[in-house]
Amino acid sequence: MPIYEYETIVPGKGCEKCRKRFEVIQDINEAPLSKCPYCGNPVRKLVSWCRAAVVEVSVEATRVENKVKEYEREGMWSHAAELADSYSEKTKDSTLKTRALEDYKKAGYDLNSLG
Repeated sequence: MPIYEYETIVPGKGCEKCRKRFEVIQDINEAPLSKCPYCGNPVRKLVSWCRAAVVEVSVEATRVENKVKEYEREGMWSHAAELADSYSEKTKDSTLKTRALEDYKKAGYDLNSLG
């Protein structure tokens, strides 16, 4: 069942719950509350912000990630590093850049000499 948020209609009036917003689990077909169940003050249903995070990853990013993992599994550290490094430059992905540096180090490169 969905969770709905409510708040007082009159700012500054009502109990602690309805002045700050409160949640109610209701059936989707139930009528919205018109009064606070705690103090009886008039309330209104709010449009809730979606709190879910949906992250879409491009086909290219997935391909690069899988190829980097494959190179790492095979111990081909310089290949993994070069691919991760070039893709991180393109996408400005700092996590992938860090991974590239770690792979360069595993490949035996001096990190101080890398630009």
